[in-house]
Parts: sequence; C-alpha cells; structure tokens
Amino acid sequence: MNTFRFSILLCCFLSSFGWSQGDLAPKYSNEFLSLGVGADAFSMGNAVVASTEGVNASYWNPAGLIQQSTKMEASLMHSEYFAGIAKYDHAAFSYKLDEDHVLGFSFIRFGVDDIPNTTQLIDNNGVINYDNVQLFTAADYAFIGSYAKRMKMKGMSVGANAKVIYRNIGDFAHSWGFGLDAGWQYQLPKHWKFGVMARDVTSTFNAWVFDLSPEMQSVFQATQNELPKNGVELTLPRFIFAASGNVNLGKKGLNLAAEIDVDMTTDGKRNVLLKSNFASFDPHMGICLNYKNLVKVRGGVSNIQQFTNFDQTTYWGVQPNLGVGVKLKNMQLDYAFTRLGDVKTSYYTHVFALRFQFGKSN
Repeated sequence: MNTFRFSILLCCFLSSFGWSQGDLAPKYSNEFLSLGVGADAFSMGNAVVASTEGVNASYWNPAGLIQQSTKMEASLMHSEYFAGIAKYDHAAFSYKLDEDHVLGFSFIRFGVDDIPNTTQLIDNNGVINYDNVQLFTAADYAFIGSYAKRMKMKGMSVGANAKVIYRNIGDFAHSWGFGLDAGWQYQLPKHWKFGVMARDVTSTFNAWVFDLSPEMQSVFQATQNELPKNGVELTLPRFIFAASGNVNLGKKGLNLAAEIDVDMTTDGKRNVLLKSNFASFDPHMGICLNYKNLVKVRGGVSNIQQFTNFDQTTYWGVQPNLGVGVKLKNMQLDYAFTRLGDVKTSYYTHVFALRFQFGKSN
C-alpha cells in the first residue's frame, strides 16, 4: 500500500511541473529557499533580517555579514520534516577581507531519499514483480555566494547574493536556475536596527528538462496525467522589511531584544494575514533574552494563517517557536523546537545548529 501511494505521489509531483510550465510564474516556486536557516532564527519565528550578523546573514540578509566579529565563521544545521521523511541541511562559511568587506558561501539541501518507484511493479501480464521496484531521490540544492560592504554613512551596510539552484527528481527531471538577492541594514547609535531583504530581486529562472522513459509515459497516459514539457519556471521577487530593538535589563548582563519582520510576496494571493491579488503580507516576530552572550532563550510566532476544520469551519492559527543557544568559547550550539503549522496541526520539528568562529576578534 505504501509503495502504491509513492507511485501516485510521483505521478502527481511530476505532472504538477508539467502544469507549471504553462504558468511561467507559479506560486511557491523554489519555496525550499524560504524555509530559513539556523536554529536561532527558527526559534525567533525567522524574524532576524534586521539583527542578523555573521555567517548566517549570507542567507537572511547579506548586509549583516559586515557585523562579523572574527576573521572567519562557519555554521552547520540539520533538521528533519514529516517524521524524518524529508531532510533539510545547511552549511555556510564567511571570511572578512577587511573591516569594510566580507565574503560568504552557503549550501542548502532539502530532499527526500529512497523513494520507491513502483510504476513498473505490475508488468504487462498483470504479474507483480518486486524486482522492478527501484529507489530514487527528489532533492533541491542551492549554492549561494555572498558579498557585504560597509557604507560611508555610519551604521549602514549593503550586501548581495548570487545563487545557483539545482533541483532533481530521480532520473525523470532536473532543472538549473540562477538568481540574485540584495540586502540593506542600518543600525542607529543606540538600540534600533532596520533591514530590508529583496530575494530574487531580478526574478529567478529555473530551466526544467524532463526525461521520461516510454514506460513512465504510458503510466502518465493511463492515469490521465498530462506529460510534462521542458520549460522555464520563474520565481518572482519577495521583499522582507524588518525592525528590531533591544534594552538592557539592569546591570547583571541581561539584555532583551525583539524584532518584527513583514514578508511581502508578489506572486498573487497567499494564505497569510494580509492578502490581495497583487501582493500578500506575512508578519512574524521574535524575542531573545540574552545573558552576557553566553546563554540565549528565544521565542517567536510565524505563519499566521487561516485553517479549515473537517466540518469546513475556519480559524486563525500561528506557528509557535521556542529555542535556546549556548556559547562555549568559539563555538555556539543552538536548538529550536517548532512545528509545521499552528498548534493544532502538523508535526513537531527539532532543529540543531552549530556555529564556529576563527581568528582574532576585531
């Protein structure tokens, strides 16, 4: 029964790409790049665009790379979704050229491995042959190069990403894509920070190529699915506007920081708090209680959406996020506990991340 479900899933998955080629800019294109990176960011509801700094800023806002305090930084993250079926990994490295210029590189993979291809389970004579079942992987990859520069105006920095995207579905389909991001940060002399992140600012293009065997094509036709065609998929720009502030809590090394971000998508109406046919606006926010930069406790809310019950009644829900971070000399360990959806639905997700600093602090 499970292998049969995987066969239906494969057919639907591939045929959905065939549909998307007729619609050049489908909703949720390259959506794996919107999941986020870093357990510290996940625990704050991904509200970090204004305050992000160091190596993970290459993803959230490359302008934040300029705030890196050491010569080099590296980070690693691993998480699993849907009871371990999907695996999400991130690795990044950044290098400070001087006080005004920083380079970074990031790698992201989101994939489902060992999927049984059961389209040939039953041969032309109606005989079940398990030897015909083969495993394949559906995975998305992103390679991101980043650059940040400190501006002459005090407290201001800018940054940019160039990203190459590779997506594949076994031997059946693959695509290559290319896109650009741009970021801006501004820090006031005291307690306020502001940021803007423009993802896919020039739109990102993915060129899809399909290579279905004659046997696979016959399965599509028998199940009345349209055969996918080679084509280009377009990811429209997404803008994130952010503001953060912090306050010292007495003289014992305690600090409380909070941030609110608003994602503006331009690919049509989405299931978010504020939506229209032109653009949709998705607010999310987080807080962080910091003790001498040694221990950080974080929380946040995100994904404010309208959900539907089995009886077709609707309700508004949010995704809760919690986490903690501990710094030991030049290593930081972060953990986030979150869900995929609101408190009534979906799975719990545990996210672990490591961050390393090398070289002398400036």
